[in-house]
Amino acid sequence: MFLRQLFDRESSTYTYLLADEKTSEAAIIDPVKEQFERDVVLIKQLGFKLKYVLETHVHADHITSSGQLREAFSAKVALHENSGAKCADMLLKDNDVLKLGDIEIKVMHTPGHTNADISYLVENYVFTGDALLVRDCGRTDFQLGNSNTLYNSINEKIFSLDENTIIYPGHDYNGFTASTVKEEKLYNHRLGNGKTEEEFVEIMANLDLALPKKIKESVPGNTNCGL
Repeated sequence: MFLRQLFDRESSTYTYLLADEKTSEAAIIDPVKEQFERDVVLIKQLGFKLKYVLETHVHADHITSSGQLREAFSAKVALHENSGAKCADMLLKDNDVLKLGDIEIKVMHTPGHTNADISYLVENYVFTGDALLVRDCGRTDFQLGNSNTLYNSINEKIFSLDENTIIYPGHDYNGFTASTVKEEKLYNHRLGNGKTEEEFVEIMANLDLALPKKIKESVPGNTNCGL
């Protein structure tokens, strides 16, 4: 399987390009509007046929290029069925499976950051969006987020994966690019080392974070696939 991690510096967002090298079928996860030209050039240079544009959730800190990529490559845009994104070609639910050639992409509904979060499990990689970050996790104070729900999503679904599964997050603000299930179970500041649900909820309740700068434009923009 081909896998490439890409980065948008302004929003600290990771975008992932996956492909089956036998068929050249590809998927892109969480593309950013400002990086549309970069992504188009890369996909064309590598000779891939973009089949899916996959969102992990409706983002509040940047606008997606999913609609533009659909137009450029005749790809299908996919979000969770809770997303409210009428522009989507596919509304996914837990345990759905998408295919790139022989590669299976398993949909894991991991709500809590929002009510529409998806993690995508591909071989021994899991793309966790904002639900689980390296040594951190997504906030839970808007977009129908819920700390109890996020705690259970991470512990029951992501932390139940093989401990060697590589975690690729949706963002990073501290220079990390990836982690593993084993590392996060041990060292995640908010969830690791056996923290209880009550401890996690208290941590999340006391974060006192400012709203993302682009939330007013990003959420409506992303429910319209960035168009």
